[in-house]
Amino acid sequence: MLPALTYLYGKPKSTGLLRSIMADFKVFEQLPFEPCAEGEHLLIHIRKSGRNTLDIVRELAKYFKVKDKLVSYAGLKDRFAITEQWFGVHLPGKDEYDLSDLQIEGVEVLFYSRHNKKLRIGALTGNNFELTLREVTDIGALKQAWLKIIADGVPNYFGEQRFGIEGGNINKAIKLFAGEMKVKDKKKRGFYLSAARSYLFNDIVSKRIEHDYFNVLSDGDICMLAGTQSVFLAEQVDQVLLDRLSDKDIDITAPMWGAGELITKGQTLHFEQQVADSHDEITKGLAKFGLKQERRRIRLNLSNPSIRINKEGADNLGESKNTVILKFFLPAGCYATTILRELIDYKDLNSRS
Repeated sequence: MLPALTYLYGKPKSTGLLRSIMADFKVFEQLPFEPCAEGEHLLIHIRKSGRNTLDIVRELAKYFKVKDKLVSYAGLKDRFAITEQWFGVHLPGKDEYDLSDLQIEGVEVLFYSRHNKKLRIGALTGNNFELTLREVTDIGALKQAWLKIIADGVPNYFGEQRFGIEGGNINKAIKLFAGEMKVKDKKKRGFYLSAARSYLFNDIVSKRIEHDYFNVLSDGDICMLAGTQSVFLAEQVDQVLLDRLSDKDIDITAPMWGAGELITKGQTLHFEQQVADSHDEITKGLAKFGLKQERRRIRLNLSNPSIRINKEGADNLGESKNTVILKFFLPAGCYATTILRELIDYKDLNSRS
C-alpha cells in the first residue's frame, strides 16, 4: 500500500462521491499545435467512454493493419470517464483515409488529419477537467478549501493511478532493480521506472510540508519559471524572488531522480539527499536504468476555475444533499485527483474500473 501523503491544508472536512456515473469525470486534451494536413502521421481526435487508452491503441492498430508500436498517444486516460484525446498512426504514403467505417465500442471520431510529426507522450498543453461530486456534505468547508486552492495551489503530487493497484508498480520496480525480474516490454518497464521516480518525488514534497517549508523559498532551492521547464538556482533569496513566488511567476522544485548530482545547495541539498538516502534501492535503480536528474515543480496551480452547486433536496434524515460541478485546466503531467484530495474527502466509486 502507498504511504499517506501530507495534506497542505489539513484533511478536508467535507465528504462526497466521485464517478457515480461515467459522465461525472470528463477530460479534454489540449494540443499545443494544429495538425498541418500533410505528412506521414494521421492524427485522430476521439471521444471515448468505458475504454482505456491502450485498448484504443490496439483497436486502431488492428483497423489500420499496423503494429501497436506505430500507434501513439499524447496521454493516458482513465477508463471510467468521458475523455476527448488524440492518437497518432504512422502511415507513410499519400493515401487518403475515410474513417466513417471505423467502429470501436465506446469511441466516437471527432476529427482526423495528417501531420508531419509523430504524436509523442506528453505532447500536450494540458487538460480541461469537468468533475461532478455527489452527496457532498459540508458545502461551506468545500467552498473555503476551493478558494484556498485557487489562491495558493496544492502539492503537485503524482496521483495514485501512477503507481498501479495498491502501489503494485513500485513493487515491480524494486524487483526489477534487484534483478529478480526482467521486463522486455519497454512500455511496461517505463511504467515501473516512472512509478518509482514519482514515488520518491511525492515523498520529498510530503516531507517538505511536514517540515513547514513547502512554499518557503530558501537559499539553494531550484526554481522553475511559470509555463516552461527552465530552472535556475536561488543563490540568495531576496524580496524580488519572494514576490515572484507569490505571483506564481516561479515555483520551487523537487528532484525527479536519476543519475548525476543534485543541483540544489545548502539546506535544500541536505534535505533532498537525506530523503533520497532512505530509498536507496530506488535511487540506485533509477540511475542504473539510465534516467537522469530532472526537476518538477512542487506546487500545482489550476487555471480557469469554476464551481457550481446544485441542491438535490434532503435524504431520509432530513439532511441536505448537494452536487458540486468543478471545472479547471491543469498543465500536462498533472493530476486532477491532487486537486480533489485537498478539497474533499471523496470516495472514488470506480477508481479501479
